[in-house]
Amino acid sequence: MSFKTKVLIIRFSSIGDILLTTPIVRCLKEQLEGETEVHYLVKKEYQGLLELNPHVDVIHVYDKNLNALSAGLEKEGFHYIIDLHKNVRSKMVKRHLMGIHFTFRKLNIEKWVLVNFGIDLLPDIHIVDRYFEAVKALGVVNDGKGLEYFNPESEEINTMDRFGHEEGRYVVFAIGAAHEGKRLPLHKMTELCGLIKKPIVLIGGKEDALDGYAIASVNKNVIDLCGKTNIHGSASIIKKAGLVICHDSGMMHVAAAFKKKIISIWGATVPKFGMYPYLPDPDSVIVEAGHLSFRPTSKLGNKNSKKEQRTTEEIELKRIVAAVEKLMKD
Repeated sequence: MSFKTKVLIIRFSSIGDILLTTPIVRCLKEQLEGETEVHYLVKKEYQGLLELNPHVDVIHVYDKNLNALSAGLEKEGFHYIIDLHKNVRSKMVKRHLMGIHFTFRKLNIEKWVLVNFGIDLLPDIHIVDRYFEAVKALGVVNDGKGLEYFNPESEEINTMDRFGHEEGRYVVFAIGAAHEGKRLPLHKMTELCGLIKKPIVLIGGKEDALDGYAIASVNKNVIDLCGKTNIHGSASIIKKAGLVICHDSGMMHVAAAFKKKIISIWGATVPKFGMYPYLPDPDSVIVEAGHLSFRPTSKLGNKNSKKEQRTTEEIELKRIVAAVEKLMKD
């Protein structure tokens, strides 16, 4: 009977953060010696991001009852536990598990110093590569293939049937973000869409539906699908786009997983935190309010301060428009 190595990866949420773990999931599965069984612990609402991933053998779902979950995980007998969330909840789970534990450098102190004092102590390293640093003792190395997103065939959208544009001939604008400090204000998103002389498809959650409607109502080149597709439908639309405009958000990482040309917009947060698009199309562009000395204003863009509002108000739309014209030549 052959030996089986059992590995548990812990990352509870959210869309982008889970996608950023897909390279290490793949490399663990493919590079550990012998048969490897990869388990993944995630919140219930995000398990759909992993269900078709061929490198994940078992998904464990966290749905509020942490004690029962931990007891069940303890019975699995994991050899390695890799904590890619590193919060109180993940520490509580790990207390029950006897295997060898690995975690990554979260760099919260360095981020706090940058936000509060403007002193940059952060290493120039993407979070994906920090994940690989955490497991270097296992001999697992980055294969350089980037992020992965596995979409159900049933969720694929025919773009001609749905909104009348061929694949590669439209721009996706993912207007949402987790916090206001990360997204352009409505009037600037509306103006931007009017300046872009290409077909634009808006995607976003139900919370973005009113903004999507408002933008599309005054721009004839805009098709509003905010709140009208699920995550897999939005991923399909991104995959078939010629270009993706997005904020620092989960959709940015979805676009990177499909190697799309990305124009990412950065307000209160900064790429220096190590969460910028990972190995997207090499022509991708980052647009920041770079002349503002007080950026970043917070780690998450969730302070709702006047400073945070300024970061997105002062982003120059002409830079985004110029990038669209360069990347979407007819």
